Amino acid sequence: MGMNASYTSFVAVGDSFTEGMSDLLPDGSYRGWADLLAARLAAREPGFRYANLAVRGKLIGQIAEDQAPAAAAMGADVVTLVGGLNDALRPKVDMGRVRGHLEAAVELLAPSCGRLVLMRSPGRHGPVMERFRPRMEELFEILEELAARHGALLVDLYGAPVLGDPRLWDADRLHLTAEGHRRVAEAVWQALGLPAEEDWTAALAPASAPGWGVRRTEDLRFAKRHLLPWIGRRLTGRSSGDGRPAKRPELLPYGTLPPL
Repeated sequence: MGMNASYTSFVAVGDSFTEGMSDLLPDGSYRGWADLLAARLAAREPGFRYANLAVRGKLIGQIAEDQAPAAAAMGADVVTLVGGLNDALRPKVDMGRVRGHLEAAVELLAPSCGRLVLMRSPGRHGPVMERFRPRMEELFEILEELAARHGALLVDLYGAPVLGDPRLWDADRLHLTAEGHRRVAEAVWQALGLPAEEDWTAALAPASAPGWGVRRTEDLRFAKRHLLPWIGRRLTGRSSGDGRPAKRPELLPYGTLPPL
């Protein structure tokens, strides 16, 4: 792919990461890296079309069953598939089933689009994530195998130290900030063979670490507002995306979509 690569349509498939949490807009909706990427692609190509089928909380089986067939039918130039991390973060998971669902989704999507993009998702540092890191890395090995087998692009966000910086993560410690999403959009943009606008892997400026008291206060606030409700949903089989539709379910001309 050269710097003159041209893309006329883009479909995003996945969970909260692709829906755009926690890149919050003034109207209460989420933007995120996929919307940012679509805006940049649309600026290059008149008549550009975009759909975002991602819904927060979805497991890879739901993505493979509900989103992948719809995305495949759209025949887009670019399709991004990011999923499986919600499975890996559950108390119990069958990674063999995760592999099977990923394989099914990739086998459906790869021949249906011009370019399929997979990702090794970013992972912040911290004790909660450390518990699940072996599963995450097993998931990423599966994605590497699938990308090689099907000729998909694999964007390595996990291998970028800057995306582990806590300052690029929201207070829930599960979703990137607006700056984090902006860097992911740049990473995918460059992977598609388009001219770099910045070094998305550049480290943030040094900053003094908060004191022990501040960290403990933040930990308690995080546990009350985010961790305990998240555990409750896992234990009861509920999801934050239950009953929620995709924000952009049709592949429509970009100009007909709400402004980003």
